[in-house]
Amino acid sequence: MSEMSSFEPLKIDLISLKQGETVLSFDLGDDYFAAVDGSETKRGTVKATVAIRRTGDIFELDIHTDGKVIVPCDICLDDMEQPIVTDNRLTARLGDEDTEEDDLITVDKSEGLLDLSWHIYEFIALGIPIKHVHEEGQCDPAMLKALEEHTAGAHHGEGESKAVDSRWSELEKLKTIIKD
Repeated sequence: MSEMSSFEPLKIDLISLKQGETVLSFDLGDDYFAAVDGSETKRGTVKATVAIRRTGDIFELDIHTDGKVIVPCDICLDDMEQPIVTDNRLTARLGDEDTEEDDLITVDKSEGLLDLSWHIYEFIALGIPIKHVHEEGQCDPAMLKALEEHTAGAHHGEGESKAVDSRWSELEKLKTIIKD
């Protein structure tokens, strides 16, 4: 399947699925991430494989994603590729109206469509590590230099810290009194 430009392929017609297992595969690219419009990532290349086991009106979905997403580096803020692999499970059933609670989704049996576009995005977003940093030597050198200058100035200016906080001079007086 080619890169998706809409969510239509991710709308699964549960009613038409045969009993037993059905496996679907989707290539999710920049168009998908832009259309979802989530805050974690706006770009990436991820393959999603959905194995659906139907037993009557109950559907167990095992969703595997594998690929990379583009996120900002925590240190230099430049874009970086973050590998992503997730495995998640959802259970859906056909019912009288669309509802969602925990990992159980009820799909209105008059429509029978389960839209996985947001669920898959959430699984990808939850799979992104909290900390994302370029490999050693890959950060933007100009940004690293600016960071070093700002942090060095904050820690090395001894005269500045006394001028900024007069309590230090009072503590120094106490230390002198205690020594004597």
